[in-house]
Amino acid sequence: MVVYGRNAVREALRGRRAKTVTEVLATATVASEAWLAGAPVVRCPPERIARACGSSEHQGVCATLAEYPYVGARELLRPSALIVALDEVQDPQNLGAICRTAECAGASGVVICERRASAVTPAVCRASAGAVEHLAIARVGNLAEYLGEAKRAGLWCYGAAIASGAVAYDGVDYDGAVLLVLGAEGRGLRPRVAASCDALVTLPLRGRIGSLNVAAAAAVLLYHVLQRRSRP
Repeated sequence: MVVYGRNAVREALRGRRAKTVTEVLATATVASEAWLAGAPVVRCPPERIARACGSSEHQGVCATLAEYPYVGARELLRPSALIVALDEVQDPQNLGAICRTAECAGASGVVICERRASAVTPAVCRASAGAVEHLAIARVGNLAEYLGEAKRAGLWCYGAAIASGAVAYDGVDYDGAVLLVLGAEGRGLRPRVAASCDALVTLPLRGRIGSLNVAAAAAVLLYHVLQRRSRP
């Protein structure tokens, strides 16, 4: 995999894949920066970097390293866990933004679908500002079945939805192990996934737009859980 952008490369050199970095291509200006000291840097023009990473948004640097190391989904099912599960989220920018928020909020990990969903790509690495290098991310073939497994392990599963019967997001007790489930762009949660949740929670919408972006909804919910857990 070739990751690009300053934050993505910096965190790749600090994260779990650091020892797998085989080459860093950087412009002369970027190559002289202190954070690249000790890295296998090759100075080159920006055109070569763009060809190597396939993007003009490289910010003068890219790195070649191992493919992304997903974790086993069952590894995340621990006491006091805080997990974010995404139901076929396909936009790499949304996945990256959610991973960045999850890592900053101290989440245990993120679960994504194996099919009809974005995987961890170089674009996701950049959109996450390198957060994926420190965050545990798992892939599952059947999200509804995984939610059932999570509930048997003692986790409470809350799905974000705009639906009749959904309760206000701040009317739920998020103590203990929690799994937050968010749906795909536009469609939301699939019926079977929604039915597998212990409860559906909704965010207030006071304006004219009918829903929040999935990454924005994830940020609100994660920090609300974090706030609730921080109270005495």
